[in-house]
Amino acid sequence: MPATRRSRTSSGPAAKGSQKTLSFGHKVTKPATPSSTKEDKAHTINPKAAIDLDVGHVSSEAAVAEQAQVEVEKIKSERTPEEERASRVTDAQIKRYWKEREAERKAPRVHQGDVSLEEKILRLFDMSSQFGPCIGIARMKRWVRANKLGLEPPIEVLTVLLKEEEKGNDKIERAHVDELMSSKFIISEA
Repeated sequence: MPATRRSRTSSGPAAKGSQKTLSFGHKVTKPATPSSTKEDKAHTINPKAAIDLDVGHVSSEAAVAEQAQVEVEKIKSERTPEEERASRVTDAQIKRYWKEREAERKAPRVHQGDVSLEEKILRLFDMSSQFGPCIGIARMKRWVRANKLGLEPPIEVLTVLLKEEEKGNDKIERAHVDELMSSKFIISEA
C-alpha cells in the first residue's frame, strides 16, 4: 500500500521560508505608563527618611558575641561531663589530634603556616559541615548543639574553646568564614 501524503498543517518541520522571524526594530506595542499624579507622589517614600529608620538588625559579629557570652555563662554555672572530659585533655593530646587530621590529607595545608594550632583546629571544625552551619552561630554554641544532637563533635575543639575563653580571647568564638562572609570591602578609585 502506498504511503499517504500529509498536509503541512498536521505535523512535521516547517518548510524553509515559511517560518516568521522576530523583529525588534519596530515601535513599542505596549502603552507607556501614565505620568504620575499628585496622589502618587504623596504615597512615595522619602529616601532620606528611610535612611534614618532603625530596623533593629544586629550584625553577625554582635550576634555571635552574644551567643558566646550566653554559652560561657552556662558553662561557668554548671559543668557538664563533656566539659570535665575537655578539661582533662592535655596539649599533647591536642597536638596528636591535629597530626591525625593532617595525616588524612594528601598534601599539607600551605596557606595556614602563620595560623596557631588552636585556630587550625577551630577552622577545621568550622569547615566540617556534619556539625551544622558555622555562619551566624558561636563556635561554643555550635559544639554544644552538635553534641546534643548526638553528632559527636571532637572533644579537642571544646578543649581549645575553653582554654581560649580562660585566656580571655573573645575573638575565638566567631568562625573565620563568618568574618569573611560578613566583611565589607571598600574599593577606592586610585
